[in-house]
Amino acid sequence: MSADTQLDAALDLLRRLSPLEIKQNLAKITQLVPDIQEDLLSAVDQPLEVARCKKTGRDYLLCDYNRDGDSFRSPWSNEFDPPIDDAAYPSDRVRRMEVEANEAFTVYRSLYYEGGIGSVYLWDQDDGFAGVVLLKKESGRGEDTAGWDSIHVVEVDERGKTSKSAHYKLTSTVILHLGKDNDAVGNLTLAGSLTRQVESDLAIESIGSLGRDGGHVANIGRLVEDMEGKMRNQLQEVYFGKAKDVVGDLRSVASLGQVEQDRRTQREVFQSMSGK
Repeated sequence: MSADTQLDAALDLLRRLSPLEIKQNLAKITQLVPDIQEDLLSAVDQPLEVARCKKTGRDYLLCDYNRDGDSFRSPWSNEFDPPIDDAAYPSDRVRRMEVEANEAFTVYRSLYYEGGIGSVYLWDQDDGFAGVVLLKKESGRGEDTAGWDSIHVVEVDERGKTSKSAHYKLTSTVILHLGKDNDAVGNLTLAGSLTRQVESDLAIESIGSLGRDGGHVANIGRLVEDMEGKMRNQLQEVYFGKAKDVVGDLRSVASLGQVEQDRRTQREVFQSMSGK
């Protein structure tokens, strides 16, 4: 079996397993087929992990985009932990946009998530720049638990465009889980992930002290806001709505005795109507 076939099979398998156990399943698959490890890890989004910046004391999120070897870069201090030599850093221009974007998405989180943790990382590319917006919110209140991880990778192509516009490509993944554990329903967990992509040519306005670069930050913010709204509605109305219907058909909250009594009542009503 070729490496491409093995990679496709691994991705197909992971799509059918819980995203909450993606880390353990990835470790098992890469142990069995080490040749596809690099390609597999770069192709699969995992639930986000949290670290604390030693310099600023602020939490930030870890991913492949702020990793260099075994070290991770904090968006708040722009330093790697643990420190490493010859690390890759964004250029001064891109770093200024990164700082602005982190402040902007801090406001975004307070409005839409009422807390949580977020991080934005940007890096240079030959035709412009690229970045990732990470957002994480978890809650656990007694018998109810929930978690949301969103990963938005954006590529900005400034090549071949006028000075007033640029091409944006956004790839977004949401990993969501809901759980309930009580005597009435037992232990129930719904988990899944959804990925969507959009491309658009947008005008660049001059905003704030960064000028046109501030316009890039604003455009990225609008793209992420619009995408999250659409994905949230789709998850709520389509995926979890359908799951609710399926669970309702399979498992009743009422006792079996009550269900049987309701069925007998229905049969009696139908029989009496037929008799008339």
